[in-house]
Amino acid sequence: MRTFEKTHPWLKNFNVDLQKVNYNAWLLVGEAVSKSEHIAGVPLSPEAANKLHEVFLAKGVLATTAIEGNTLTEEEVIEHLEGKLELPPSRQYLTKEIDNIVDACNQISRQIIERKELNITPEEIASYNSLVLRELPLKEGVVPGKIRTHSVGVGRYRCVPAKDCSYLLDQFCQWLNSLNLPEEHKSSYSILVAIAAHLYFVWIHPFGDGNGRTARLIEFRYLLQAGFPTPAAHLLSNFYNLTRTEYYRQLDIAGKKHGDLYGFIDYAIQGFVDQLREQLKTIRNLQWDTAWENYVYKLFGKSGKAQARRRRVVLALSNVNENKGWVHTASIQDLTPQLAREYAGKTRKTLSRDLNGLAHMGLIIQSDKLVKANKDLILAFLPSRVD
Repeated sequence: MRTFEKTHPWLKNFNVDLQKVNYNAWLLVGEAVSKSEHIAGVPLSPEAANKLHEVFLAKGVLATTAIEGNTLTEEEVIEHLEGKLELPPSRQYLTKEIDNIVDACNQISRQIIERKELNITPEEIASYNSLVLRELPLKEGVVPGKIRTHSVGVGRYRCVPAKDCSYLLDQFCQWLNSLNLPEEHKSSYSILVAIAAHLYFVWIHPFGDGNGRTARLIEFRYLLQAGFPTPAAHLLSNFYNLTRTEYYRQLDIAGKKHGDLYGFIDYAIQGFVDQLREQLKTIRNLQWDTAWENYVYKLFGKSGKAQARRRRVVLALSNVNENKGWVHTASIQDLTPQLAREYAGKTRKTLSRDLNGLAHMGLIIQSDKLVKANKDLILAFLPSRVD
């Protein structure tokens, strides 16, 4: 008998009993699959698609490192991904943590998209851990990608004895590779498998460090493998980070209940759906912006200098996010360098005529000396429904 069979008997058999998943979780699984299909099938402009990918990549990689203590902000991560962030030497390790997760996600994405060998192995998981910990300062005795040789604990939870880690990691991979999910329900079951795999891996805790990040990469891998689009596959990590205290509480509860996955599944699937709803709002806003811009260009068509200037005023106002989009009329020429040049030397009457003309077309709303783009006009084209 192996030691873990006494200390962690629930790990003798890896399993997700679908009959123990409650009806509300199944409803949420269905919603998650439906929303992911919508996200995967939404046509976006190249600029909007790149923005969506960049934003949710930043959220995902920041989340999986922030849970472990990375203090960069989302804006800083985006700057770093764009090659614009400058940090003092004492904080540069934070960007190294980000780079490691980005590289790991890219490696996994290439593997899944190119349809290379999809069976997971202990060596592959070890390679994820090696990437996670690459060139980072580590505690004594921790070797990236190598099975730990010492006992560890997470909070009050005592992890599997070190001498059983290699055996359990092999059994874990065999379990995942043996799953024969029905094709018509593959996406639904894969959500549950991804969450359960995360939990089982954390219980084993096979490496000296980086186990949480490695677990979230395995989860990311299984969502991608099931056909979830990359922006959606990052969302569970983002949810765990947003609810970090509850995440650790749920892990602690699951550990105390000796293999009861189902409370953690309820928690994770609700968070996944919440994040998908927010992601769809982001996509809808991107589509709204594109539809609005196309509408403005269509209204003006091929126009003279004055009409082209008015079009640029509307589009500049459309990009204002502060103060709910309201801008003082005296500040309009400061919105872009081109507007500053076009209104230089012109009287206030020119701006006044431009704004009155745009208001007459229904493209802007005026209130005293404030003005904003009337982007809600696009919403009038949506089908009618009870609110």
